[in-house]
Amino acid sequence: MNLLTIDTDKLIQQLTYNAKDPLLFNSGFFLFFFCIFLLGYQFLYKRKLSRVIYFTIFSLYFFYKACGFYFLFILLSAIVDFNLANWIYAAKNKKQKNALLVFSIVINLGLLFYFKYTNFFIEIINDFKLGNIKPLNLILPIGISFYTFENLSYTIDVYRGKFKPVQSFLDYCFFLSFFPKLVMGPIVRASDFIPQIRKDIFIGSEDISKGLYLIVAGLFKKVIISDYIYVNYVQYIFDDPSRHSGIECLLGVYGYAMVIYCDFSGYSDMAIGMAKWMGFTLNENFDSPYQSSSITEFWRRWHISLSSWLKDYLYISLGGNRAGKVRQYINLMITMLLGGLWHGASFNFIVWGGMHGLALAFDKLRMSLVSKYNSFHEKTFGRVVSSKLVHVLGVILTFHFVCFCWIFFKASTFRDAGIIINQIFTNFNLEAFTPLLSAYGSVFAVMLLGYILHFIPKSYEYFSVNVLSKATLAGRIAILLIFIWLVIQVKQADQVMPIYLQF
Repeated sequence: MNLLTIDTDKLIQQLTYNAKDPLLFNSGFFLFFFCIFLLGYQFLYKRKLSRVIYFTIFSLYFFYKACGFYFLFILLSAIVDFNLANWIYAAKNKKQKNALLVFSIVINLGLLFYFKYTNFFIEIINDFKLGNIKPLNLILPIGISFYTFENLSYTIDVYRGKFKPVQSFLDYCFFLSFFPKLVMGPIVRASDFIPQIRKDIFIGSEDISKGLYLIVAGLFKKVIISDYIYVNYVQYIFDDPSRHSGIECLLGVYGYAMVIYCDFSGYSDMAIGMAKWMGFTLNENFDSPYQSSSITEFWRRWHISLSSWLKDYLYISLGGNRAGKVRQYINLMITMLLGGLWHGASFNFIVWGGMHGLALAFDKLRMSLVSKYNSFHEKTFGRVVSSKLVHVLGVILTFHFVCFCWIFFKASTFRDAGIIINQIFTNFNLEAFTPLLSAYGSVFAVMLLGYILHFIPKSYEYFSVNVLSKATLAGRIAILLIFIWLVIQVKQADQVMPIYLQF
């Protein structure tokens, strides 16, 4: 009887929210959750209404397991924006539409501001001696930045006449709570996703193969590359950079560049892969960003769902490039400053966004000058100047600029960021490289592997997917099981929280 009680208690603990062990893709319980979900989905995915209800219930449970009773906020958001979008669509005049859109923006950003930025501004008020306000005991709801932007894109698209609002609240709730992308994106637009909800689902061999590849690749990036580099090297450098030489700090910055890429793109790959297995398509979120030869290209490849959102709903709303070059540069700066603030309530993120804004403005100016020069050169000499060397130099410069910005993104304070930069430029100590290599050889080997895989041409991915598509079902299951076993063997003892979980 006592054994039964203990087992029941353990089961209840496992099925309820635990703040110390939230349900994430790289958690042990998720494998059980996902297998149970897929088992039931096999019997329901061809029945549209049953599929939507089943999926929504599992998604809301997933969100509850990830953040506790904060999952109620996504229901509140769904109720508010579902109704507002329909009221905007039915409004008789522009004034009513404007008022309803403003209300949607205020409600969504107000909720985000309260949880994410209240203590930040309280701190500013206290620092400038404008008051003595006690910080509030606030916990940032997981995923709020992502589903807030999804809500805003929905109401704005309806307002602009680009999308007819959905008539079923259940469909909208399904879209907003779709669990593969719920916690960390990618940011999905209603116009891309909602038309898929009621379509007939056909899951072909290519979908299964592509999904398997993305899930395996995502787990590999997150657990084997990102977590290993971070736990065994990067965190030591950024926790106290003053204790480390310049060469150690530089390698720590290179390591963090790989950590944040593999952490976030790995999670996105898994989300897209799982969606493939369920018959849904989510857009690509990363496209080998460190291969970029300019900062403009980098933002076309990095966190594509956020950068395209900022472009379509902020940059263009500010005027884009329609009011001349100077205004375009200002709009770029404002967009990236707010993009930095979206990442977190810290001046470090604002500086990070500001540096990218300046770089984008400079890059637009550079491209304008290069275009004029090439036009002149073509008219004069009959050809356009081009060079592989210029491209390679562009990749190297862009990568190092991005890495420099990552210092501010990762460092806890400006002081720590300054220490890292100072150590690199004034206390490099190249002699420390040999003992460093001896002590952290396995970490640097994994880091090198990450960069090699990152720069492999896209054709290798297509080749891998093609090989998987030719494998039998038993072969695919074997590959997945072997890889899960491998992940379990190398997985860190303590769960390493995804970096973008805090945003």
